[in-house]
Amino acid sequence: MGNIQLKNVLRAAIASLLMAGLLSGCPIETYDDAKSAYNSGGSGGGGSGGGNPPPPPPPPPPPGASFGPVFSEIQAGLFTPTCTSCHGGATPQAGLNLEAASSYASLVGINSSQDPALQLVNPGNPDISYLVNKLEATAAVGTVMPPSGGIAQVDIDMVRQWITDGAIDDTVVVADPITVTSLTPAPNASLTTAPTQVVAGFSRDLDVSTVNDMTFVLTASGGDGTFNSGNEVQIMAASISVPGGNPSTAVFDLTGAVLLDDTYRVTLFGAGANVIMDLDANALDGELITGLPSGNGVAGGDFVSLFSVTTPIVIGPTLDQIQAVVFGPKCSSCHSGNGSTSGINDMDLRNAASSLATLVNVTSAQDSNFTRVIPGDPANSYVVHKLQGVATVGGAMPPTGMLPAAEISAIEQWITDGALP
Repeated sequence: MGNIQLKNVLRAAIASLLMAGLLSGCPIETYDDAKSAYNSGGSGGGGSGGGNPPPPPPPPPPPGASFGPVFSEIQAGLFTPTCTSCHGGATPQAGLNLEAASSYASLVGINSSQDPALQLVNPGNPDISYLVNKLEATAAVGTVMPPSGGIAQVDIDMVRQWITDGAIDDTVVVADPITVTSLTPAPNASLTTAPTQVVAGFSRDLDVSTVNDMTFVLTASGGDGTFNSGNEVQIMAASISVPGGNPSTAVFDLTGAVLLDDTYRVTLFGAGANVIMDLDANALDGELITGLPSGNGVAGGDFVSLFSVTTPIVIGPTLDQIQAVVFGPKCSSCHSGNGSTSGINDMDLRNAASSLATLVNVTSAQDSNFTRVIPGDPANSYVVHKLQGVATVGGAMPPTGMLPAAEISAIEQWITDGALP
């Protein structure tokens, strides 16, 4: 072998050794390896120790998901477009308001009205969160939600992941002072069944020690709809609490309380010796001026909101029941016979006997083409026309507002059955 050929072989061998040495010094690092090297100031880390390299970005939602596993995206992608048609407004179904201003306060750490043993959203625990049970059709009560059909499992998985991550509200913007952002029952709500709890949502996490029966008060008017006549009744709560998983919400538990048909006042105190405060000792800015959120921009001020409970009266198709529920309390103040304020002197609805005598087979004083009550024929009875607002003369009766459909149906059935005494 010549000298030139030997030199070429040696050069190739040295190059191979150098390459092997370089490769053996360049292991493929994990993120933890890089972090360790960075903190130790190792070569290639670019750091001087004591810091962390930027963490890897969070993984994107799985292919096909409509939204990510954060509250704001779940609200925009699921609750608002799919749920609020039923769970919204002044009287949301099951007392659950999923509108953007109310949903977090209504869900997280709040017991389900259908299955009180479960929270609607139990932070960190999707398997025992009633919201997930309803979405996956595994709930003990009712059917899958939404009723139009179950949503894709990939989207349910985003809800599950949000709950697993602690059910954090990423929409919270810290601002002073603390205000009321939501209330269930809603201000001025007219309910047909008594609520099982009053839930108030706030703009900040609460100082739990300031939420109690001196700062969160529910009062019944005593039947007259006013709160200055001395007959008001304070409703005692089974408990007043701030859920551990949702510290910006206060719950007035009505378990065991009897709420009669009445007007009720919710008061959250922001002025006086005992007030609701946030963790920085900011007092509640509670004035309900133009709607929620509350406040006039200055800490201090009570939040006051009213709601009413009116249980529909179920009446049977008999004259005595109709007299007791409709003719007596709703009609006789105007229709009281001779000299009545209605100007119709031959109609007296003050008792069952006079109602029968002045209605059945009596020609209408307003339109002589019709009879007030024709036994067996409600469709051509003038009193039904007046109650339905389709009479040829004047407006619907009573003038204070059309009767509930159930009461009109009872009167129609009484006529169908022969308009008997």
